[in-house]
Amino acid sequence: MQVGVNLLNFGPGASPDALLRWARLAESLGYHSVMVSDHVAVTPDVAGFYPETFHDPFALLAWLAGKTKRVTLGTTVIVLPHRHPILMARLAANIDHMSGGRLIFGVGAGWAKQEFAALGLDFSKRGRMTDEYIEAMKALWTGTGAVSYEGETVSFRDVSAIPAKQRPHPPVWVGGNTDAGMRRAVRHGDAWHPINFTRPWIRERAATLRRMADEVGRPAPLLCPRIQLHLTEGDRDGGDGRQMGVGSPAQVRGDLALLQELDSKHVTLDWYMSPDVEATRRHERGWAMFAALAEKALDLAGERVR
Repeated sequence: MQVGVNLLNFGPGASPDALLRWARLAESLGYHSVMVSDHVAVTPDVAGFYPETFHDPFALLAWLAGKTKRVTLGTTVIVLPHRHPILMARLAANIDHMSGGRLIFGVGAGWAKQEFAALGLDFSKRGRMTDEYIEAMKALWTGTGAVSYEGETVSFRDVSAIPAKQRPHPPVWVGGNTDAGMRRAVRHGDAWHPINFTRPWIRERAATLRRMADEVGRPAPLLCPRIQLHLTEGDRDGGDGRQMGVGSPAQVRGDLALLQELDSKHVTLDWYMSPDVEATRRHERGWAMFAALAEKALDLAGERVR
């Protein structure tokens, strides 16, 4: 199971220097990926969780592609309805080429109503937009010559194909903890990317994901979740309600072992404890946790993180 790091590309502590140090630390410690978030308009509903400064994920990942060598670069997640799919297909393909084929394209439908309103978008159509935008982008990535797409929310004709470095396209991770998000992952995704959950929840949802795939005769997408990382000196109480990744090293070791048992292929660790905005300034504590995790070699199927 691969292990990645969620970079905080938002908040008062999200300076270019800090982001670069995070990416290089993750790479030097042997983590597989660095992932970043997305919002276009930081409206009040967004700012309560993800305040300014908010660095655009496409610009940031393009920059990090030139500053790193091995680590995979990804999004957790791009809010697909906020940009035209032709633009996103080109941005993603460009970054995939610039990085030598290191892009993971995580996507979601979005949740912030005020942000949709600020961008002049119909919040009620975000699910349909997300489905069609994924289809349109895949058509551009995998097509040859001129590509056309006809949908309810987006249509275009005779647009040049935009192949990425990875073939047939960068892996598409579909976020969303709801049934709708899971069905979208089954229909359109290479992986399902849920976030912030408990042990009983992920056990039940992993079984549901396989059942959904069986019902439509498709292989189940990979399980590639994002969980918290908050190490404590002693065990964290909470029983079945404890968030995975929050607790003592032994508890976190058990959480990772459970994900391994559920055949997870990748887990992203997120050290931001929302809505503690000042946490975005406390990089040293985050660096220490990730270094300790690597040095203590939390056992992932008998292999070290390094």
